[in-house]
Amino acid sequence: MTTSEQDQRREDKHNKAMAKQKARVDAGIEAARTERGVAVLVTGNGKGKTSSAFGMVMRALGYGMKVGVVQFIKGEQLSGEEIYLREHCPQVDFYQMGTGFTWDTQDRSGDIAAARATWVEAARMLADPAYDLVVLDELTYMIAYDYLPEADIIAALRGRPLGQSVVVTGRGGGAALQDVMDTVAEVKDIRHAYNAGIKARKGVDY
Repeated sequence: MTTSEQDQRREDKHNKAMAKQKARVDAGIEAARTERGVAVLVTGNGKGKTSSAFGMVMRALGYGMKVGVVQFIKGEQLSGEEIYLREHCPQVDFYQMGTGFTWDTQDRSGDIAAARATWVEAARMLADPAYDLVVLDELTYMIAYDYLPEADIIAALRGRPLGQSVVVTGRGGGAALQDVMDTVAEVKDIRHAYNAGIKARKGVDY
């Protein structure tokens, strides 16, 4: 077999494989007929859960959508996402619990009170059809630490307006939360610079 014949065979094999893949993709698109908002959970022990959520924020803003962001736990140290949104995206409603990490506060009752006040804002957004996308960053910890009633969270997620999408981030969260989500993605930690003694980097880690 000549080189040109081998090349043609590879070309034919590739084209057949791509045709099959296109058929599968087209069939999947055709089967997806339901038009409604989706609930996404980004969980796992790896880096990038919040970054993924803010990527969806930027995507929604590109289409001129109304976005609400509620951050649980974080808040004492400014992040690049917060700085950018506050300075350049006034149309985004941004609310932070503001107490910092629970291992810093050492104040369970104070953390619970702050979590409940923050949940009022989150529940308001989840009930408002004006919001196309709501991000609930680190919400899973509020369930894991028993700061907020799980049943209230599940009910609010289930009862949100039909066209509204929601993104929840954080490790764990439990089976009940996963059951109510349309998409569940796990970020796996393979290696992290911090474990090698490298300091968190501005613009990369925060």
